[in-house]
Amino acid sequence: MRAPVRSPSGPRADGHHQVLFVLAECVPFAIALLVLLVEFTPLHVLYTGPLLVATPALAAVTMGPKGTLAAAGVAVGVSVATASYNGAWGSQQVYTNFLALFLVSVASFMTSRSARTRTENELNQVRRIATTAQAVVLRPVPGRLGSVQAASMYLAAETGAQIGGDLYDVVQTRYGVRMIVGDVRGKGLPAVRAAAIVLGAFREAVHYEDDLMEVVNRCEAALLRDAAVSGAGNADALLEGFVTALVAQIPDGPYIDVINRGHPPPLLLCDGAVRPLMPTAPLPPLGLEEFVSGPPGRADRFPFAPGDRLLLYTDGVIEARDRDKAFFDLAEAMAAMRDHSRQAFLEGLHQALLRHTHDRLADDAAVVVVDRSADEGHRPAGGPA
Repeated sequence: MRAPVRSPSGPRADGHHQVLFVLAECVPFAIALLVLLVEFTPLHVLYTGPLLVATPALAAVTMGPKGTLAAAGVAVGVSVATASYNGAWGSQQVYTNFLALFLVSVASFMTSRSARTRTENELNQVRRIATTAQAVVLRPVPGRLGSVQAASMYLAAETGAQIGGDLYDVVQTRYGVRMIVGDVRGKGLPAVRAAAIVLGAFREAVHYEDDLMEVVNRCEAALLRDAAVSGAGNADALLEGFVTALVAQIPDGPYIDVINRGHPPPLLLCDGAVRPLMPTAPLPPLGLEEFVSGPPGRADRFPFAPGDRLLLYTDGVIEARDRDKAFFDLAEAMAAMRDHSRQAFLEGLHQALLRHTHDRLADDAAVVVVDRSADEGHRPAGGPA
């Protein structure tokens, strides 16, 4: 099952564009200040009425309905102050300026509200599409698979997005429970496409290949085949589109087999202590098979007894940084929540990540937590749930 998550809040624009946007929001108020300087100095002979009339229209472009009303209020206040200071009340020019300011403010407010409504409708539609795509690509992890219990969590870095280049799945087969966690190098739709290809190959191969290494080879072959068919079979494109992946298998015995293709090692919680399951022979990510040297790799076997907890994750978790550029300590967080249930652990990890990054994740993050039930250690992992 997938834990409920809340998308990190806050703007996601880069610093340069964010500064330009803030400066654009300040333009209407800078114009109002300029009018005050002109009217309260000997330069008041200049006609500044059109400048104030333009402030609500400028605010409507960048500030939305509330900002438009604020700019209109400031313009009215400046007009009243300057008319009183210069003793211009009763002149036709003053009332003409107020009428023009009123008409422009109303039109700007209506236009801004209409644009805001249209943008929100489009965003809601995109979110619905993303939710549907996520349900297809990242289907919910079963809560129980024989003697194994699992849960998952996905956090997208982009505000409002719910899917990205991270992938995971947990499948019960006749060979045991098989899992995959991966991270596509890149962003956007190409990353989602690569994640769907790897997951599709994994979900088919796990039921027919008895050798776990062959499952990994099928995933890599599907990735390379798609790159060649798409016309991106050159070396540079493959270097840009590789996938780090970790494939694991939990058979009947009290152990787990792991194949790591350039992915962060899983963490094992055993007797209150957390340790990483490091590969004996590091292998390159999927899509970079030309960098494999020596004989074909094989799965590493580690103890995984009833009562132990396994944590698979993507680098978006361990590379999350705070304002001092310090990385998130996942092992420490896992040890601190060793007595939590799976769902409580995922929710606690989610909140810890948001606190550490101040609600600003720099990369997508996926987590799969797997418990081996202490009361069902006798049940075969590949048997019926």
